[in-house]
Amino acid sequence: MTISFDHTAHDQRVLFGTGKAVANTVVALESLGAKRVLLIADAFATVLSDAVAELSPVVARVHEIVQHVPIENATRTVALAREQGADAVITIGGGSSIGLAKIVARDAGLPIVAVPTTFAGSEATNVWGVTEAGRKTTGIDDKVLPKVIVYDASLMASLPGRLAVSSGLNAVAHAVDGFWSPRTDPINRAMGTEGLRALFPGLRALHADPEDIGAREQTLYGAYLAAVAFASAGSGMHHKICHALGGTYNMPHAETHSVVIGYVTAFNAPYASEAAERLAAAIGDGRTAAAGIYALRQGVEAPMSLKELGFKEDHISEAAGIILPAIPPSNPRPVTRANLEALLRAAWAGDLIE
Repeated sequence: MTISFDHTAHDQRVLFGTGKAVANTVVALESLGAKRVLLIADAFATVLSDAVAELSPVVARVHEIVQHVPIENATRTVALAREQGADAVITIGGGSSIGLAKIVARDAGLPIVAVPTTFAGSEATNVWGVTEAGRKTTGIDDKVLPKVIVYDASLMASLPGRLAVSSGLNAVAHAVDGFWSPRTDPINRAMGTEGLRALFPGLRALHADPEDIGAREQTLYGAYLAAVAFASAGSGMHHKICHALGGTYNMPHAETHSVVIGYVTAFNAPYASEAAERLAAAIGDGRTAAAGIYALRQGVEAPMSLKELGFKEDHISEAAGIILPAIPPSNPRPVTRANLEALLRAAWAGDLIE
């Protein structure tokens, strides 16, 4: 048997240290030679934003963060960056904050220093997304990949328990979807597998004790590996579903991912035996891949259905019509309108499928 693949490794610096967010952000900005910085930060990160701003050449701040990056917010923020002559962007927060900074990087050509406060993983990918007229469009551009990531596990302490585990399951989805994404290869599969080996015990420990800093560090480490694997492999079926649900129906990002990933795994696993075996081994509880994800979701008290997140049953057919054209042809199982609707209906109701 021969091995043949084409793998691209992205150029990115990672500064990882609990309690070092401010100091490492300053180091990151100095390494970029930044003199006029735009600060984009979630409103709940005001204390950290203030501390960073005191030690950095911040010329403007943006705290209006909306999930799925509405085009209006993106256009306004890009204009602000240009007006202020910014030469770098700091983003502090979850995937929505980082997503907004990515559009600034794409359109204004500025380097990003990302300081994530969730396990979303957007900071490690070159994927951007923006929502206009109820449709979320995503794309790939190396300009949006943050130049430096500043990881500090203490920043995740403010996450409510339910959001923390949903964010962690979002990270799980990065690794799992990467097993059958269009550009999957042995390197990103290996990174995704190692990410899962950290994420599953990390999430269980985090649920048992939200104050366990070691569990937060382990989960954060796993989330980074999963995101790097996903960035290399590309968006698979799971992400195409979640992007459509988020952009069209304004579904909560992390929670939607935490529900859908088990259903996509159950759908694809019988047609992707190596991926299913990797996933089951990483879960390590003797269950099948899908059953293991269902059990983890239940064990950490994550959302169990799209219905409880506000998705309406009468939107299933419309959603399937939006999603179907976006499913990659490389998906291991052929996707039809009928089986996609069946998947969405099961996820809406919270009915387990094997």
